[in-house]
Amino acid sequence: MANENKTLPIARVFGNLFRGFPKLLLTNLLFAIPAAVFFAAFFAINTLTGINSFFIQLFTVIPLFPFYAGVVSVTLHIAKGELDVDVFRTFAANVRENFLRFLVHGVLFYIAAFFTYYSTTLYFRMGAENGMFYVLMAFCILIGVLLMFFFFHVPAMTVSFDLPMKAIYRNGLLMSFGELKSNLIATFGLFLMLVVASSFLICCGGNSIAIAVVTAVLGLFILPSVTAFIINSAIYKRMYIMITDRESQSRKVDKRLSEKYSELENLRRKKAEEDTAGQLRKLEIDESADGDEYIYFDGKMIKRSVLIKMKRAAEESGEN
Repeated sequence: MANENKTLPIARVFGNLFRGFPKLLLTNLLFAIPAAVFFAAFFAINTLTGINSFFIQLFTVIPLFPFYAGVVSVTLHIAKGELDVDVFRTFAANVRENFLRFLVHGVLFYIAAFFTYYSTTLYFRMGAENGMFYVLMAFCILIGVLLMFFFFHVPAMTVSFDLPMKAIYRNGLLMSFGELKSNLIATFGLFLMLVVASSFLICCGGNSIAIAVVTAVLGLFILPSVTAFIINSAIYKRMYIMITDRESQSRKVDKRLSEKYSELENLRRKKAEEDTAGQLRKLEIDESADGDEYIYFDGKMIKRSVLIKMKRAAEESGEN
């Protein structure tokens, strides 16, 4: 552990990547099966309907996103240096436990991608006629970048913490611009990954079959888990600190509120007792009458004998 603490962060990341690479490949194999099925299904729909739209094909991410929960969970363990992770069990358990939540994440991801792409391209075309539209295009790109940062944190937060969806999305939005350094590190890591992946495509020499094969291999068997690994390595530590600190502060606030409530309750009870004692001291009771007779006092029917004892106790407390 001491040696690990002395290791530079970038060295730890590469060390975990290379040592955990076989398990990353296995994770991609588990992810590749549903990815191929859903991609083929929407490709067939896109082709048979004659729509041939990128956004029909993009629907693949919605049913596929729950399986990304398994990728995120396994890569998160590897990013933290927990290289003994059981890939099959961890992958399957997290897909099952987070299926509905990641399905919602997938819908939101599709909507974000659709509107970011559509608005950016629209304002780009309109900018050719009026340069002011380039400003709107830049704004859309900025929103798209923040949404990308948002989706850096939401998957890891979902598999790591037992939080309601509202809290996950609120924290994701806060960290999309509040954790700018971590987000930029993750983005730079993804850029380097794309540079390496592109170099393999360049080596194909323009051969369409080779490019298709390399793209399929990268897309199905390497990039998903490496992407999640890079993101988790960059953002998890800061995200963990923020969430645990927020939860700690929340518990402190709850404790202070509970103590304040107890204090107010004690004051209210004490004031009620003092008011009752004052009424008892002022109460005139015929002590020679029947002690079993009931007398109405302070909203209740009380025996005369009991009321006399209460009056005497109140008088004694007042003298003390």
